[in-house]
Amino acid sequence: MTATWLLVVALAALLGALLGWAAVRFRVQADPMVERIDRLLPQTQCGQCGFPGCKPYAQAIAAGEADINQCPPGGEAGVRALAELLGREPKPLNPDNGVAKPAVVAVVIEADCIGCTKCIQACPVDAIVGAPKRMHTVIADLCTGCELCLPPCPVDCIELVPPAPRPGALRWPRPA
Repeated sequence: MTATWLLVVALAALLGALLGWAAVRFRVQADPMVERIDRLLPQTQCGQCGFPGCKPYAQAIAAGEADINQCPPGGEAGVRALAELLGREPKPLNPDNGVAKPAVVAVVIEADCIGCTKCIQACPVDAIVGAPKRMHTVIADLCTGCELCLPPCPVDCIELVPPAPRPGALRWPRPA
């Protein structure tokens, strides 16, 4: 019995060392410019820019395949920040992708919810929780206000409201 345990421990140590070596040897270096661009984007994962999320949009900007004015949730401030980072001239927000709006979060009207789970499937950040045939709710801290949950809802039981102020959060106007 002791020999079996020793064999298992030795095998685990050997495989652990092998995995550690492989992690170092085959590490993929991410483009630091993509990471810097991605940090400036609002992380709504809404797809309004024409890309499936903020990271693919950041990769396209870094590769020169997309312009910096395609993100409505980032607004003009986001375009200016991207222009400053990339050393480009700021452009007006592309109206074909939408317009900048104030921050909102989704709220499910629980009395009207039929539990179809279509909003759960549509949410790119998993901010909606619930079970089939049960009411759903939105985790406000995770909701990005992307509005992707609105179209699939068959009973229109989702509303967008301004986010509730957090205790201790300062509400200063953004500089123009």
